[in-house]
Amino acid sequence: MLEDVTAFVTGASQGIGRETAIALADHGANVALAARSDGIYETEALIDDPERTLAVETDVTDEDSVAAAIDETVERFGGLDCLVNNAGIAGPVQPYDRLEEADWEHVLDVNLIGVWRCVKHAGEHLRESDQGSVVNIGSIGGKRPYANRTPYAASKMGLVGLNRTLAVELGRDDVTVNVIQPGPVQGDRIDEAIQGQAKVANMENAEPASLGADDFALPEYFIDPADVAAQVAYLAGPHARKITGQEIVVDAGGTCY
Repeated sequence: MLEDVTAFVTGASQGIGRETAIALADHGANVALAARSDGIYETEALIDDPERTLAVETDVTDEDSVAAAIDETVERFGGLDCLVNNAGIAGPVQPYDRLEEADWEHVLDVNLIGVWRCVKHAGEHLRESDQGSVVNIGSIGGKRPYANRTPYAASKMGLVGLNRTLAVELGRDDVTVNVIQPGPVQGDRIDEAIQGQAKVANMENAEPASLGADDFALPEYFIDPADVAAQVAYLAGPHARKITGQEIVVDAGGTCY
């Protein structure tokens, strides 16, 4: 399905990014594995096809790093067809009035401005492709309140506005732009967020702010990263060429309103 596609996946060292890279490779794509950590080399080993993978250390908060990584990808594979903006951080779990400006700046720099940096430098190559696509990984925090996580929620809500606007600007050259909004994804990040909410509740002598079974339509509401990866592969493929500017939710019915 993706034999002629080259994809650049940020945050490819673990979780959704790793599963996405594997899914794209399984469908035949060339995949550049971008992240700051050396986990990208573990992902590369899991795919085990050196002809179709490129591990490239990338910091999405550094524009020069992003530009160099995308240039290296294009030079290696001859072009770029799909950009997957998955790199992100959870940010602090604290009430809004206990945060510092630095907390906000770091979360927005990675989760929102980092997406713009990648699109800025990938855009010219995506426009040259006859199947260009951008898939942004958001969160249901872009649709519903996340108590004690204001920088994260704001970054994911901001991503929706960025996604819609890029869909219009890049759509003139037949590039699709969509955002996937997962619910709570299995892994260390959600465990850390749950622990953080418990600490805040202890300080406030209150019940933890959390997402629980009553918030979802399906009984199994933790999301497998592979389920998100499958949606990315679809949006990068030929059957999704008329889907753009959309928020596609994978959340076990946590935002069915």
